[in-house]
Amino acid sequence: MPTIIDFRVGDIVRLRKPHPCGGYEWTIHRLGSDIGLQCRTCGHYVMLPRTTLERRLKKFVERGPEPEEQTELSETGGTTHTPMANC
Repeated sequence: MPTIIDFRVGDIVRLRKPHPCGGYEWTIHRLGSDIGLQCRTCGHYVMLPRTTLERRLKKFVERGPEPEEQTELSETGGTTHTPMANC
């Protein structure tokens, strides 16, 4: 079973082949089945499928911030609605 690489928004990654501008390093801006990357040399923005990025990844240059823990709805009561005063 292939291992899933943990990407984070803000990661700086080095890919195996250079961008046409000559840059190897990219910043991750969006996560999902497609991952949004911006070239750190020329600023060009591309979307790559996760599987393609995992194949092309050479190394992490710098890791982005740790994702924050998500609270469950039951802890907050399931809503943030404040009742209106009687009119």
